[in-house]
Amino acid sequence: MFILSLRYTAPMERIDELLPDHVAWLRSQHEAGIFMAWGRKVPREGGVIFAKGDSRAEIEALAKTDPFVANGAAEVKVIEWAPTFVEPGLEQLTA
Repeated sequence: MFILSLRYTAPMERIDELLPDHVAWLRSQHEAGIFMAWGRKVPREGGVIFAKGDSRAEIEALAKTDPFVANGAAEVKVIEWAPTFVEPGLEQLTA
């Protein structure tokens, strides 16, 4: 499992311009079975994506295709995570 932590580097106006493309990208990766969850950080300074993949290199390459990242509006950090406990109902996180 991987956690993608995005941090905006552009003004919010630029983020809002790119948001429709970013959301389409998120949805396409969900439909492909890669993204499991996503949402904004509070305060709105970036976002977090939960992903599954075969390798860190694969997820890092995918993260670079995010419209925010590809257009220089955000930086992304990929964190590999091996959950050892999840609350009932979140079992998919260990799959």
